[in-house]
Amino acid sequence: MDLIVEDLAAIDDKLSQRHIDLDPGGYFIIYLDREAGLIYAKHFTNVIDDRGLAVDPETGKVIPAREKVERTQTTAFSARTAKELCVKIFEETQPSPVTQLNHAAYLGREFVRAEVALVTEQEYVQD
Repeated sequence: MDLIVEDLAAIDDKLSQRHIDLDPGGYFIIYLDREAGLIYAKHFTNVIDDRGLAVDPETGKVIPAREKVERTQTTAFSARTAKELCVKIFEETQPSPVTQLNHAAYLGREFVRAEVALVTEQEYVQD
């Protein structure tokens, strides 16, 4: 079966709409520093409330998914490649800030997307 780009994009879009439980270990904001040639992943803590929403542990307020929020990161990781970033977060940091496998898989995919955007000089927007 030959899959074309539109088919692959449709599969990805559909899967992006599924429900996933949030990681009580926190979340990451991923971005590129093109001048330095680095991928950054800032880690932020959160608490998951009884509704399944991420809450700021300091204020108790829900952290909105699509709005910019001023918070201080717990840690900032940086690396030249997706693999290097994964090693730093999942192998060298103990305990790992990622507590769910689905979150780890998502981060791996995003780090590869960020690396490709860095190398090809394309825009990177975290999914």
